[in-house]
Amino acid sequence: MQNIFDTHAHYDDSKFDDDRTELLETLPQKGVCNVVNQATDLKTAQISIEFAEKYDYIYAAVGVHPENLDGLPDNYISVLRELAKRKKVVAIGEIGLDYYYDIPKDFQLRVFEEQLTLANELSMPVCVHDREAHGDILSLLKKYKPKGVVHCFSGSREMARDVLKLGMYIGVGGVATFKNARKAIEVIEETPLERIVLETDAPYLAPVPFRGKRNDSSMIIYIAQKVAEIKKLSTEEILKITCENARKMYEINSN
Repeated sequence: MQNIFDTHAHYDDSKFDDDRTELLETLPQKGVCNVVNQATDLKTAQISIEFAEKYDYIYAAVGVHPENLDGLPDNYISVLRELAKRKKVVAIGEIGLDYYYDIPKDFQLRVFEEQLTLANELSMPVCVHDREAHGDILSLLKKYKPKGVVHCFSGSREMARDVLKLGMYIGVGGVATFKNARKAIEVIEETPLERIVLETDAPYLAPVPFRGKRNDSSMIIYIAQKVAEIKKLSTEEILKITCENARKMYEINSN
């Protein structure tokens, strides 16, 4: 298989420490055409850029994740603004809201809004994290109207309609292959194929038959097979179309 575009991965994660170089050097041989490595803080933003500068097929997103707000410097937006100017930075991410953990909501909201404002200022897409925060996420997306994707989309069919009306993309990952994935399947049914992008969230959320194991970009093929089954197309067609979608969203020219 070819045309595997992983729109959301974290190869800086410690789960890759033992074999990161070997894995990243071999992914293109497994059909992976592009990966966007998502930052979660200022340190991983720099690491993501280093990956992008080392490997032709990798690009970077820079941003601060809601779980990484401790010790956030006052000048973080200025730092992100400068990092975003680097050649292979294609998005502001991973940013958003996470109400699963006990992180002050007012702080999360302020940081998310500041990063949405930055993305709009730079005309860059965003990669949005939404965990148990659907109402506030949708409200702020409607307010700021950014380009980009709601990653690992976990909302309802109705929320998907609203996100699509805003011109954003729906990120589909390994959850779609899980046995209890009724809601994810409804969202895939609802979403036009030209607005779906595929992702791993590696090393997390490996698809069936690898659920519970470490995820990597080559496993997107199993997600594509599930989407193909729902959309009644071939896996190859799904990979080709979602690759084109991702390149359009991130404004990446074909190789």
